[in-house]
Amino acid sequence: MLGLLALHFLVGAMASLWSRWFGRNAFLVVAIVPLIGFCLLLAEAGPILDGAGYVESVDWIPALGVSLTFRVGLLQWLLGLLVTGIGFIVLVYCRWYFAKPPARTLGLLVAFAGAMLGLVAADDLVVLYVFWELTTVFSYLMIGHDSSRRANRAAATTALIVTTTGGLAMLVGIVTFGVLTGSYSLSALLAAPPTGLAATAAALLMLVGALSKSALAPFHFWLPGAMAAPTPVSAYLHAATMVKAGVYLVAAMAPAFAAVPLWRPVITLLGALTMILGGWRALRQDDLKLLLAYGTVSQLGFITLMVGLGTKAAGQAGLAMLLAHALFKATLFLSVGVIDHATGTRDLTKLSGLAGRLPALAVIAGLAAASMAGLPPLFGFVSKESALDALVKLTHSGDGTGMLPAPAVLLVAAIVVGSMLTVAYSLRFWWGAFGTRRRAEPTPVEHPPTPGFLAGPALLGLACLVMGFLGHPLTETLAPYVATIREGSAPHELALWHGFSTPLALSALAIAGGAVLFWLRDGVARVQGTFPHMPAANDFYRTTMRLLDAVAVEVTARVQRGSLASSIGTILTVFVVLVGGTLVVLPVWPVVPVLYDNLAQVGVAVVVCVAAISLVTVRGRIRAILTVGVTGYGTALLFLFHGAPDLALTQVLIETAALLVFLMVMRTLPKYFTDRPLHSSRWWRMILAVGVGLTVTASILVSAGSRTAEPASTGLERAAYEFGYGKNIVNVILVDTRAWDTLGEISVLVIAATGVASLIFLRSRVPGRRPTRASAPNQSAGAWLRASRSLHPAARSLIFEVVTRLLFGVMILVSVYLLIAGHNLPGGGFAGGLVAGLALVVRYLAAGAKELDDAAPIDAGRVLGAGLFIGAGAAMLPWAFGGRIFQSFDIHLTLPGLDAVATPWGTVNAFGDLHLVSSTVFDIGVYLVVLGMMLDLVRSLGSGIDQQAEEERTPVPRPESTTAVPATARHHGGGAR
Repeated sequence: MLGLLALHFLVGAMASLWSRWFGRNAFLVVAIVPLIGFCLLLAEAGPILDGAGYVESVDWIPALGVSLTFRVGLLQWLLGLLVTGIGFIVLVYCRWYFAKPPARTLGLLVAFAGAMLGLVAADDLVVLYVFWELTTVFSYLMIGHDSSRRANRAAATTALIVTTTGGLAMLVGIVTFGVLTGSYSLSALLAAPPTGLAATAAALLMLVGALSKSALAPFHFWLPGAMAAPTPVSAYLHAATMVKAGVYLVAAMAPAFAAVPLWRPVITLLGALTMILGGWRALRQDDLKLLLAYGTVSQLGFITLMVGLGTKAAGQAGLAMLLAHALFKATLFLSVGVIDHATGTRDLTKLSGLAGRLPALAVIAGLAAASMAGLPPLFGFVSKESALDALVKLTHSGDGTGMLPAPAVLLVAAIVVGSMLTVAYSLRFWWGAFGTRRRAEPTPVEHPPTPGFLAGPALLGLACLVMGFLGHPLTETLAPYVATIREGSAPHELALWHGFSTPLALSALAIAGGAVLFWLRDGVARVQGTFPHMPAANDFYRTTMRLLDAVAVEVTARVQRGSLASSIGTILTVFVVLVGGTLVVLPVWPVVPVLYDNLAQVGVAVVVCVAAISLVTVRGRIRAILTVGVTGYGTALLFLFHGAPDLALTQVLIETAALLVFLMVMRTLPKYFTDRPLHSSRWWRMILAVGVGLTVTASILVSAGSRTAEPASTGLERAAYEFGYGKNIVNVILVDTRAWDTLGEISVLVIAATGVASLIFLRSRVPGRRPTRASAPNQSAGAWLRASRSLHPAARSLIFEVVTRLLFGVMILVSVYLLIAGHNLPGGGFAGGLVAGLALVVRYLAAGAKELDDAAPIDAGRVLGAGLFIGAGAAMLPWAFGGRIFQSFDIHLTLPGLDAVATPWGTVNAFGDLHLVSSTVFDIGVYLVVLGMMLDLVRSLGSGIDQQAEEERTPVPRPESTTAVPATARHHGGGAR
């Protein structure tokens, strides 16, 4: 099953390639995929009909108990045959329907078939939900295939919102069942259904999702709007497959949950209401597709009612109706596509005489319409007879459901009325499409359908007739599902004739009543026109969406005012209220809190507090930034006092880099903060600041003093050395134990650096062209840094230049040392990259942008990309040699003749004995990503701002002042500049 699903998605992803190679025949090529699925399902018919089924399982998220488990029983098998069989026919039909090969529709149809097949086969509820939402997304994309049309966009959005809302309700039910049972297995849930209020709520929430997917009232309005999709899409998604997803879920859960409170009342009331409402609206439609759409709504109400009753007779009838509906409704939609293609219209008021011009199509559509109306000997008649028989059983002591006789009789009456409407709109469809109107010219057939175009509808229409005579084999086929239902009496065998009985009389009454409604269609239309206008569900939906938009606009205007202080204040207020309030209410405080371990920590805390308090009175921006930095350096000291030199080193480097970035940003702002008198709101901000500080302090005390489990770090020192071959636990965790996290983090760094560069300056990362030695032979004469001569003398510092010249090489060597030694000593690729980046920042601060370009004459984007490429390559390299992804290998290199070096952490042969690990390659990728990020920041916030300031100072020449100037003068002027 996994391979079959993967094949669907793979072929769908390559749709553009198939279209380019095969043109319209690409539909025939990709149709092979659902055909393979159909054949594979048929091959499993023996075990499935014997009740054994097919099971396949692969672990997916073991920690959450979620697995890719597929279980195909009889119900899943029947739905799978519909998905693959009708999918094959629809794809073949598309070969003649579309004039040009639309790769988008081709790929989406195949991918949707795979998603729907995964939905009906999934036994894990989480996996089922994933496929459930995939069908929603694919449906949205196919309904909105023509994004230039407002109708398509609106219909697609409506379908997406309605079905997704129901899906979210279903997700809550799935999670609730998972909590109650400890498993997400659908088969286990149905075998031992939980009881209680929570289980009832979960079942009803899943029912909401099913009803929204199958377009029952009040969610029915999205389905007619979805007819904006191409006709083959409507035939497949909204008649034969997608709308059956909700029916499938109800049919799967009804044997176990039909008896829970409110299940049957909701199913019966909404099912009967939807059947009548859909049939009534179908009688008023002139567009053949809309007529069928409302007919689909009506039939879905009937089918959902039957499969949801939870009795044996109703279950058998519901599955028979499900099969019959898929056959006749797909036939009718495909027939409408042929009519539209041949005549250029679907308006039944403009069609006349097509029975004589398209006799084959008239017969095909006639068989399907007769099956939809429930006329013998079609399959629709057999299934409807079985349904009426199951409903009649309810009138006799409820047939095990506990339903009283009066509601049962009312239900039977409602179904008979709905069946009358079904007969009426079935006759209206065939007469409107193929009948001859009085005083109307026959509709010209501009594009007669080819045999290939008619093959799909003909095959499905013929099945509507043949299946009517296969009642006994079909009864045997449905028996395994009927056996899973515990309530109700045994059903009658599906057959064309059971003798003179109450169901037969009700069928005759429905057929006769429908024929009368059609005969008196003009009077019925006038009566419909006299009905008072009632707000439709679609009107309620649009009103709700408009109200939601208005509320969103008002809330956004009041909450997100564009003020950073206001936004941060809102966030911090919520934090204090929720977290602080919880800490106050709950008894989670430690009995004896540990405030400090040694007096050095107290000294650091005092310094940090003094800096924080003095910050309130600081008026200068630069002084404020430096004062804030004291807190970061204080944190580094706390790390060092706790015995974590690696963290302390990283914190110092991060704080230094942050200070430099702040300084580069703030240098273009005024030197001092505003001199205006402080507003009274400052007192509220002070109260909030105190509240945040107290909340954070309390949170740290509670979390540090409330440990009940063994620390997660226990044993890491041994695992880091034995499996990661390193003594620096932090670095081993970053590049080995949790290397996937680090790979994701450096990917985020690449994205962040790209965002900074693109948001601040829409320019290339490539450094500007620098003067060559030939063009500027004396530029570096007498300068410690080559580019410093381009600076204004007042901006130069000889001491700074000398120190930079001496330190740059040392810093680069230190960064490389930190990179190599980081697996056993403090350091690593992150720290090394920061040191190298700070070295570039020093070069920029000493001599400006040109000096930075001399120091790093490379595009920052290439450095970022190289780092990410090396990191990903290091992950895959062990796998290429038979290992696991991110597996580490130990490497020792000895360089004789180099003396040992004493360090605070021990004596090491720093250069003579090199202990390398294969994960060092991954650390090199981290090094390059951090270096590229720093280079990107200094170019954007440093040289980029310099360049912008220089451009603003340079006057723009006026067009009228440009006169002819001798070449020598122009050259002389340029040189002077």
